Amino acid sequence: MIFQKRTQLGFAGCVTYNCFGAGQRVTQEVFNGKTWRENDHLKQQMGAALSVLRRIHEQLSLLRSSRNLPLSKEERSSVEFLENELSRKEKWTEADLQHFPIEQREKEILSFLSGLRRHVV
Repeated sequence: MIFQKRTQLGFAGCVTYNCFGAGQRVTQEVFNGKTWRENDHLKQQMGAALSVLRRIHEQLSLLRSSRNLPLSKEERSSVEFLENELSRKEKWTEADLQHFPIEQREKEILSFLSGLRRHVV
């Protein structure tokens, strides 16, 4: 795994910018191990894929953190549903990420998480 050794391996940008693991996934899963460093023509495509997958990973992180709250059975069910909306059993593709309704999902998750305020006040 790159994350633990990111500075030593030349990924200093990963120290200041948290992609929630999306960068490695874009490289390995979406682009089958190809990188923009070695294939300059992929820079824009990989950047576009990263911008969506990073947001997906960030939303997943928020949902997973919400599981630490004293959620009701209904709220836990909602977390599971929302996580499933963001997760895939198969690999992400570039086309999947281009068509993924990230803005809609973020609004749904924000609305849900806002409703959990009573657990943290």
